[in-house]
Amino acid sequence: MVPEQESTAQTPGRLLSVLGLSFGIAGAVGGTIGAGILRTPGLVAAQLGSGPWVVAAWLAGGLYALLGANAVAELGASLPLAGGWYVYARRCFGDAAGFSVGWMDWVGHCTGIAWVAVTIGEYAAFLLPGLAPHGKLVGLAVLLLFTLIQLLGVEAGSGSQKLLSLAKAGAFLVVVAACFLLGGPATRAAAAAAIATDPAGLAPVGWTGLAVALVFSLQAIVTTYDGWHSPIYFSEEFSEPQEDLPRSLIGGVLAVIALYTLFNLALLRVLPLPVIAVSSLPVADAAALLFGAFGGQAITVLALLSLAGLINASIMGAPRILYGLSRDKLFSPLVDRVNRGGTPTVALVLTSVASALLVLGGDFTILLGLAAFLYVSLYLVGIVCLFVLRAREPERPRPYRAWGHPWSTAIVLVGSVAFLVGALRNDTANSGWALLLIGVGVPVFLATRALTPAEAP
Repeated sequence: MVPEQESTAQTPGRLLSVLGLSFGIAGAVGGTIGAGILRTPGLVAAQLGSGPWVVAAWLAGGLYALLGANAVAELGASLPLAGGWYVYARRCFGDAAGFSVGWMDWVGHCTGIAWVAVTIGEYAAFLLPGLAPHGKLVGLAVLLLFTLIQLLGVEAGSGSQKLLSLAKAGAFLVVVAACFLLGGPATRAAAAAAIATDPAGLAPVGWTGLAVALVFSLQAIVTTYDGWHSPIYFSEEFSEPQEDLPRSLIGGVLAVIALYTLFNLALLRVLPLPVIAVSSLPVADAAALLFGAFGGQAITVLALLSLAGLINASIMGAPRILYGLSRDKLFSPLVDRVNRGGTPTVALVLTSVASALLVLGGDFTILLGLAAFLYVSLYLVGIVCLFVLRAREPERPRPYRAWGHPWSTAIVLVGSVAFLVGALRNDTANSGWALLLIGVGVPVFLATRALTPAEAP
C-alpha cells in the first residue's frame, strides 16, 4: 500500500505545501489551452456542418472533461500525494502497474514538452523571420528558460504559471470581444465571397452520418481539453489539498469550457461555417478580416502565450512523477532530491534533458501521435481506480465525494473505452505503438527495480 501523506510544509529538502487555489486553476487552464484550440474548430466544423452541432460538440467534450475532473477530485483529495495518475494505479494494482502508468505519463509529458518547444520556435520565426533557420535552437532556449525558472523553486514556478495563464485568458477574451464587436453579417459575407465553398457538401448525411461525424469531432475536441488534470501532480504541495484540489480541477475545467464556447461562438460571428470548415487556422482568417495584416501577428502572439503557459505547466508537473516514483522506491533514490525552493532538481534535469533530446532528434512525430491514446488511457485508469477504491476501502476518508457516482463516473468510463476502441479501429498504427509503449513499461520496471537498492527493514 502507498504510505499516507506526511507533513511537508516548509521542510528543507522536501516538497513545500505552499500552493493554493489560484495556482490550481492557473495550472488547469495553462495545462489545457494550447495551440489545439486555434486549429481544431476548422476540423470540427468540417465534420458537423452545422453551427449548433459544433457548439453542442464542444460542450459535450467539456462535459466529458468535467465529469472526469469530478471523479479525479475524489481520488486526489483522498490521496494527496505527488506523482499524478501513478499514485492511484499503485494503490489499486501494485508497484508494477503504478510504475508503468507513471512511466508512460512521464514519457508523454516529455514528448509534449518537446513538441511545444519546437512549435514555439516555428511561431517565433513568423514574427522574426531571421530565426527561421534556428527554430530548434529557439526551442532549446525556451526549454532552458523554463527549466531555470523551475530551479528557483515552486513559488517561482507558481508565479510564472499564474502570470502566463492570466495573460493567455486575457488574450483569448480580447479576441472574443473583438469578434463579437466587429463581426457580423458583413464580415461573414466578405469571407464567403473571398473563399468559394459548398455549404451543402458539409452536412453529414442521415443520423448515422451525424453519429460518425460526432465521434470524429469529439476525438479531436477531447485532445484540446487534455491537461485539465494538471493540478493532481501537485496534490502534496497544496496547503489545503482536500479543498483546493477539487476546486482547482472543477474550476479549471469550467473556465476552459466557458472560454472554448465563447471562442467558437466568436468565430461563427465573424466567419460563415463553410469558411471555418476549410480553414486550417480559422482564428487567423478572422483576425485578418478584422485587422488586416496585423491580425496574423496578433494571432501568433496569442499562440505563443498559449504555448508558453503549456510548457511551463508541463515542465513543472513532469518532475513530480519521477519524484513520486523515486520516493516510493520504484526508481533511483537519487531522483527524490528536492532543493530549498521545493523543486525536485534531479527529476527536473532528467525531464529537461529527455525533452531536449527529443527536440534535437526531431523524430517524435510518432510519440506525439500516441499522446491522445495514452492520456485517455490514463483517464481510464483513474476512473477504474475510483470504482476499485470505493469498493475496497469504503471507510477511507473522502473529503470530496464525486457527485453522481457511479453514473457520472460510468459516463467517463464508457466515453474513454469508446474513444480507445475508435482509436484502435481508425488509427491502428499509433494505437499499436501506444500499446507497445505501455507493455514496455513492465520490463523497464523490472530493470529499474533490480538497479534500485532495496528499502532497509
